[in-house]
Amino acid sequence: DIHGHGRAARLYVLFDEIQYHPDWERHLKSLVDSYPDIRFVASGSAAAALRMKSRESGAGRFTDFLLPPLTFAEFLRFTRNEADLIDADTGAPTDIERLNRAFVDYINYGGFPEAVTDADVRDGMGRYVADDIVDKVLLRDLPSLYGISDQQELKRLFSVLAYNTGQEVNLEGLSKAAQVAKNTLRKYLEYLEAAFLIQRLYRMDENGRRFRRQTHFKIYLTNPSLRAALFGSTPADGAAFGPLVETAVFAWYANHS
Repeated sequence: DIHGHGRAARLYVLFDEIQYHPDWERHLKSLVDSYPDIRFVASGSAAAALRMKSRESGAGRFTDFLLPPLTFAEFLRFTRNEADLIDADTGAPTDIERLNRAFVDYINYGGFPEAVTDADVRDGMGRYVADDIVDKVLLRDLPSLYGISDQQELKRLFSVLAYNTGQEVNLEGLSKAAQVAKNTLRKYLEYLEAAFLIQRLYRMDENGRRFRRQTHFKIYLTNPSLRAALFGSTPADGAAFGPLVETAVFAWYANHS
């Protein structure tokens, strides 16, 4: 029995940040087999590790869900503004100026539900996101998963990428800006993509194939609000706002295509 409940009880058991438990997939598999009527929900910030071990040990038992950042429509629902700003029948905006202001807010903090619903988190985006989320992934999750020895080097690279989200970059320029050797840089980019912090977009030819030996590509944050957390909010007339809008559109497309 589990805490006085019978073996056939319909219960939900939640495990948060499960990737820090040694051999979590083996233990979870055993629990699933032993208690078929209990639903086990495991979450974690190390998406790459969870996905890899889930596929290896949980085939037929585990179902993977990726929880992307809030979309703009979800942001409006969270802030209870959707009914006031969007016509339910036509989908057209009823107050374009207010809608535009809401979109600026979305770009700067709307990707994180906690920041949307909690003013203290919103006012301390740098501390909450940069220290609590980014540092945890860059300084703890990725080094432990991939054996990265120079965490500060990885963090410096991510800062360069976040600042230039929506821009075209190249390996040579990134290597100089982040002070990272090109061979190491390639590995770091793969790690950051596996951690769901960035996405790369390459040029395609007329047949939909990537060009060979590409050194130029575009970098996008998976959540535009990450830039505001690291470097402060961006006004609608700021130089970075255009690339941030592009980042938000690309993130929506990548997560829903």
